[in-house]
Amino acid sequence: MKKGWLLSFGLLMLIAIEILKVYFIMPFPGSQAANTIDIAYFIHNNIWWMRLLIFALILFPAIFYLRKGKLWQTIAVIIVVALYGFIFYNFNFKFLADKMFYQPRITAFTNDTTHNLNKLIIGVLINGESKAYPVEIIGYHHQVLDTVGGEPIMVTYCTVCRTGRVYSPVVNGKYEKFRLVGMDHFNAMFEDATTKSWWRQATGVAIAGKLKGTQLKEIISAQMSLEDWLKLHPNSVTLLPDSNFTRRYDNLKGFDEGTINSSLEKRDSASWKFKSWVVGVKVNNAAKAYDWNMLQHQKLIQDSIDGVPLLLSADTNAKDFFVLNRKINGQSLSFTYDAPTALLHDQQTNSTWQISGLCIDGPSKGNQLEKIQSYQEFWHSWQSFHPETEMYKP
Repeated sequence: MKKGWLLSFGLLMLIAIEILKVYFIMPFPGSQAANTIDIAYFIHNNIWWMRLLIFALILFPAIFYLRKGKLWQTIAVIIVVALYGFIFYNFNFKFLADKMFYQPRITAFTNDTTHNLNKLIIGVLINGESKAYPVEIIGYHHQVLDTVGGEPIMVTYCTVCRTGRVYSPVVNGKYEKFRLVGMDHFNAMFEDATTKSWWRQATGVAIAGKLKGTQLKEIISAQMSLEDWLKLHPNSVTLLPDSNFTRRYDNLKGFDEGTINSSLEKRDSASWKFKSWVVGVKVNNAAKAYDWNMLQHQKLIQDSIDGVPLLLSADTNAKDFFVLNRKINGQSLSFTYDAPTALLHDQQTNSTWQISGLCIDGPSKGNQLEKIQSYQEFWHSWQSFHPETEMYKP
């Protein structure tokens, strides 16, 4: 009886740790709701010791039942061992994030200005060089390492949070490589090759491991349609799809518009729901979220965060948005939106502005409002990683 209890307990523990190793860091039912990252990291780093300990406990009972047990006991042991083998294979070679999403094998760019102009991109401008990274490409790979303007960058995207971020992959002065390891609270996590620390995609902060609390340097980026990015940066090049992953990219068709079939990635068209779109803005230590539906309807929102006067503007294509500091030359401007021309007019100087913040006519002609880093993402994501956020309510 003691041998049977030990064998049963050991086999159940083996199965449990294999499942939990992946369960806590992948989007299984209920797995992303709790704060279990420390447990997941412990299992991840100690699973071989745990396996060896359990194997040592069950080895002799297993041999006993295989050799001397009753027929039903022998069959039961074989079935449970086979089940463990099945679970071990699937949870170590099929369900892991980096076994499902691979890095591009070919990184090529085009300067063809007619290439998928309606696609949503993450744009980066450094030292006069500009590049565009289509969201439906990065969304599958989750990260693409590249160099822009002589600086290494890591372009990241989490489709379950709808978060696009660009970081410097330099950690403590060393160029670092990262692999996709899973997710926490529905947000992608990366593991660095040197310390094996886990980093949250939405914030660039290490949340487990030796470097816990360290933050990657964020690089300014913009999300908009490729067409409008090329209007602003006509010399930009655009990342091409890797032909090795064409079928994987196809699975993200409709993601840009939020019409994708996946319940994890599809938009809720109502406001302030789990999968509603918001524009998130953080200024100093203050954060605020703006309802995407309101911005699309009004085209113009004027507000302030932590004393900084803001202007949020939206294009008629329902893709482009800008968050701008509406103070210029020491004066805070107030704007109106002209629907027929899709242009802005300030009340102080009666100048005419594009929604991107460039003044094209009037006394302020040639001035550019300062762009504030902002993000379009799911409300659940912004709220999870900015718990101090306010909801904009006019």
